[in-house]
Amino acid sequence: MNTGSSAIIIGASSRIGTALCEQWQKDQAIENIIAISRKPVPADISAQQGNVHYIQTEYDESSIAATCETIKSLANTVSRVCICNGILHNEDIWPEKRIEELNLDTLQQVFTINSFTPVLWLKALLPLVKSKDECIISVFSARIGSIDDNRSGGWYSYRASKAALNMLLKTAAIEYARRAANVKLIAFHPGTTDTPLSKPFQGSVKKENLFTPEYVASHLANVMNTQTIDGECAFVDWENKAIAW
Repeated sequence: MNTGSSAIIIGASSRIGTALCEQWQKDQAIENIIAISRKPVPADISAQQGNVHYIQTEYDESSIAATCETIKSLANTVSRVCICNGILHNEDIWPEKRIEELNLDTLQQVFTINSFTPVLWLKALLPLVKSKDECIISVFSARIGSIDDNRSGGWYSYRASKAALNMLLKTAAIEYARRAANVKLIAFHPGTTDTPLSKPFQGSVKKENLFTPEYVASHLANVMNTQTIDGECAFVDWENKAIAW
């Protein structure tokens, strides 16, 4: 068992997840990184490489619970958790511009990935992060999930799933404050990042507003390092600026 501080990345095969893994490998305060993904570990990478342990798993409830049991044997004190998986589009899903484009299957898929899966991880992780030592948990949200900031409409399922995620995180933060007072929850907006998720929508983004995964990972690590354990859920962007709920 590792007795040092551990960091957990869920959705580690994403561009930002990979960059965050590299960022935390350079952090001397983190001795052990557990990188979790639904995708197989690349053939040229062993399950254990340096101070990074890779775990492939599905994101259903039983698999999440089993993965957390595995984590118990790999980590003692967990000081950082980042849940960075999500969906905006794929071959079958596209952001809706008109209400007529809504369908139940898309809504269910987007909500499952963006809203329900992260909170199921928070449920399973609670015994692992409950400690006398501080732990910061960041979950990828989006400014577009802000109800107050919605002035253009559209993108129904994505907006609503991120708004639902924000409510789940605020609610979880209230319970965590009672049961795991050492934990700080963050709903994190990374900005428009040069990843497959944003690729089809980058045409209207100014060059200076399109970030590299490495840039976002660096800022995310800094945001997590500067948080105060206060029993509240923060909704902030990559510059640690508050976003209206």
